[in-house]
Amino acid sequence: MIKAGIVGGSGFTAGELIRLLIHHPAVHIDFVYTTSKEGQPVSNVHEDLYAQTPLRFTNQVNTAVGVLFLCTGHGNSSAFLQAHEFSKSTKIIDLSNDFRLAKTSQLLDRNFVYGLPELNKSAIETADSVANPGCFATAIQLALLPLAAHHKITKSVHVNAVTGATGAGAGLSQTSNFVWRDNNYSHYKAFNHQHLAEINQSVKQLQPSCNQAIHFIPNRGNFSRGIFATAYTSFDGSLQDAQQMYHDFYKSALFTAISERPIHLKQVVNTNNALIHLEKHDDLLLITTAIDNLLKGASGQAVHNMNLIYGLEENLGLDLKANYF
Repeated sequence: MIKAGIVGGSGFTAGELIRLLIHHPAVHIDFVYTTSKEGQPVSNVHEDLYAQTPLRFTNQVNTAVGVLFLCTGHGNSSAFLQAHEFSKSTKIIDLSNDFRLAKTSQLLDRNFVYGLPELNKSAIETADSVANPGCFATAIQLALLPLAAHHKITKSVHVNAVTGATGAGAGLSQTSNFVWRDNNYSHYKAFNHQHLAEINQSVKQLQPSCNQAIHFIPNRGNFSRGIFATAYTSFDGSLQDAQQMYHDFYKSALFTAISERPIHLKQVVNTNNALIHLEKHDDLLLITTAIDNLLKGASGQAVHNMNLIYGLEENLGLDLKANYF
């Protein structure tokens, strides 16, 4: 059994991660670390886990665990690793943005591989440390990477994407409370969202000469979970050309599929799946993607990365069904 430790255990992504791992046949959760809930049952915070686990939060860590998941806020993962020296054999999967970019991926004597399996599967399989992608970044990269792989991003890309309230984390703020969110919709961080850096990095990994701008408008939706993204850019081929390109690129991707019909969020919420749909409008290719921000955009992808690192079946512990109704 793989001994797993979870740091930052009281947030939404940690709750989803615990839910996945307590049912994972190859994993035993050794500790769930937090400094604010020490001694309390995990199910006091993650109430969907009531009667499913006896785990309690702790402020102690086992530095010899097999795999460590960091569900900390952005900027806190590197500080935590500097304060706690883990075994060289411990695999680390970080869900923050601390190690996603090349300039930060080789800190603390570790080389963090960017953990988008559809892009870096072989590198993840031999990694000792993985930087899990951001949720918006996952949805948008899945929309654009087949184009980049064929050097087809020749004009600027326009992206509009909406995320549920869980995308803002468990901490309450003016824009995450029910009264503000209910029957409401707004944009934020227009054109300068933090996930743009990793999106551009991955595009350039496949199309090094690409200098086209990606114009991204993120939006807050009045629902709990999920990301729905629409992207469009110039494309000089036919719809059939594009569909073949995307099918070929994702032919070995277990959780990513191309839909012939328009897609919607209920098809993917509560799963680790990503759906992509393509349309051609004059010279523009419209790409829509849908994922669950807490699973494919965070904890589900982290478990997928763990499975790859340990040579397990990719979908082990991730055979999840959409909650359609």
